[in-house]
Amino acid sequence: MVEERYGKNESMNKVATTTLPMADRVKGIRQSDIRRYSAICQAMGGVNLSQGVCDQPAPKEVKEAAKRAIDEDHAIYTHLKGIAPLRQAIAGKMRAFNGIECDPETQVAVNVGTAGSFACTSLSILNPGDEVLIFSPYYSYHVNLLSLIGAKPTYVDLKPPQWNYDSAQLAAAFNARTRMIVINTPANPTGKVFSREELKEIAALADRHNCWIVTDEIYEYITHEAPHVSIGAFPEARERTLTISGASKTYAVTGWRVGYTVGAADMIERIAVVSDLFYICAPAPLQHGIVAGLGLPQSYYEQMRKDYEIKRNLMADTLRGIGFTPYLPTGSYYMLAAFERGRWSGAVAAAESILESTGVASVPGSAFYRNPADGENQLRFCYAKKMPELEEACRRLMKLR
Repeated sequence: MVEERYGKNESMNKVATTTLPMADRVKGIRQSDIRRYSAICQAMGGVNLSQGVCDQPAPKEVKEAAKRAIDEDHAIYTHLKGIAPLRQAIAGKMRAFNGIECDPETQVAVNVGTAGSFACTSLSILNPGDEVLIFSPYYSYHVNLLSLIGAKPTYVDLKPPQWNYDSAQLAAAFNARTRMIVINTPANPTGKVFSREELKEIAALADRHNCWIVTDEIYEYITHEAPHVSIGAFPEARERTLTISGASKTYAVTGWRVGYTVGAADMIERIAVVSDLFYICAPAPLQHGIVAGLGLPQSYYEQMRKDYEIKRNLMADTLRGIGFTPYLPTGSYYMLAAFERGRWSGAVAAAESILESTGVASVPGSAFYRNPADGENQLRFCYAKKMPELEEACRRLMKLR
């Protein structure tokens, strides 16, 4: 086992055996497979295609603006909804790119990353026991956060290779306890970009059952064969949709933790207050840096899409070359790929064997499914790497031929 060679987190083991009080809600939680394999990969000096760290250089304009903000002593707490120039820039971007009109004073809240946006939004909507619709495969942080606050995820299956869902299953998943449906488009881990027709169907069902639509669109600029569509732009869905996005993936600043939520003013006010209680504010000088990012020309986004398409195709070609079947994503920068059943005993064994033999980290596909068996012959690869590192990872993976 790779963990035996490179070690486990001993401090976590000590906490688990303490006799001091511990909340029931945290007794069953553990480090995600994404972070676990990333840590092992780092310890062994491997190439991490596990976590979506997006370790590429941030745009010069973004870094320089943050540096100026530090030099100008933008070091105090900001407004609980974020600095005014950033909220204004977000409103302009939402209008131009997403087709959503919003008031920067009342309908935009800056949060500590999109994870903070999702946490504060969920806490503002849900009571313990409330049900939330989630598409499976899912982003594990969404599901784990919902479970932590006592909500009950209810799942709708996406089927490869196109990651379509069954309309009858979706309709049947709604009930009197449903308070929220979560959409991630473009999606992690599938790379699915929800179509206008699918989003219209979701909007109609949410209206029929009077529930919120929470849409995580952090990968919105990274699309290929399918255009990004925001459900919050539909007139029939506008008042019940909370759109979450941020800077992490678009500007390669995952550690800066600047995200935002856009939606109806009364709910945005509550989300901002919850965010204030937990985090006070996103880092002030980094908010100024993201203002500069939102001012970048269209050519920046076009080049980013082209670069990711090249990397996507390289990753897919490599996986085909070692006997995998890649499910080509139309968005984000993740790829699920299937291996022949029996080649390894399961997804965890495959991920650990590949990490041990090649030094390339992936994530077991079983970590993303409501029924882990559905992903037992799949791995997820992240190709948001500098090209030399991605090429090195591909060279290493080719040892598996």
